Amino acid sequence: MAAWRGVEAQHVVSTLRLVDTVEEQDLLEQMLEGSKPALPESAQPKHYLLSTPFRYSPAHQSRFRPANAKGQWYGAQSVYGACAEVAYWRHRFILDSAGLLEQVLLTEHSIFQGVLEGESIDLMGQPWVQARSGWTHGSNYGETQAVAAEAQRREVQWLSYESVRAPGERCAVAFDVNCLYEPKQSLDCTIQRWVCKATRSSVMFTRDRESYVWDF
Repeated sequence: MAAWRGVEAQHVVSTLRLVDTVEEQDLLEQMLEGSKPALPESAQPKHYLLSTPFRYSPAHQSRFRPANAKGQWYGAQSVYGACAEVAYWRHRFILDSAGLLEQVLLTEHSIFQGVLEGESIDLMGQPWVQARSGWTHGSNYGETQAVAAEAQRREVQWLSYESVRAPGERCAVAFDVNCLYEPKQSLDCTIQRWVCKATRSSVMFTRDRESYVWDF
């Protein structure tokens, strides 16, 4: 499965505020890299956009990962699906930040493509789709985390599932960095730059003449 993933493109903008020269920028990036957890071991070198999620254990839970568990890589089969997932979390970020409730949050995002291969389960296929109500609950992740834990115990490397934020769209979650690969034309060639405008009532993604809007 080829899957699109969206990440906030903030690293250069954030660190440029702290330096005056390109040399200082490079040094600061090296210092930051040295302070991060180690990259996961993999059978072959991976692009940093494929491997980065696995070096952290986020304190918040996600659909297939309990809080403080090893990170996972999420993507969607379409750009729209990827934007919908990011839009949900942008909105959640505003609601959880009292100082932003009345603000307009503008951010730049990179949408890129990775390829998943290896042992997998399709929760949109039989017999798994019979439990669709458990896989697509809006806020209760108990059943999805349980199936993910059992899948990993049986050495399943990734799952495909229906998006909750964009019903009908197919998404994927990778548990193992070794099931992720760059597209044939290279990951960097797939990168699209999108701008996100988020408020407490709506989130918009726009690029050139394309745009998607979600009202909350």
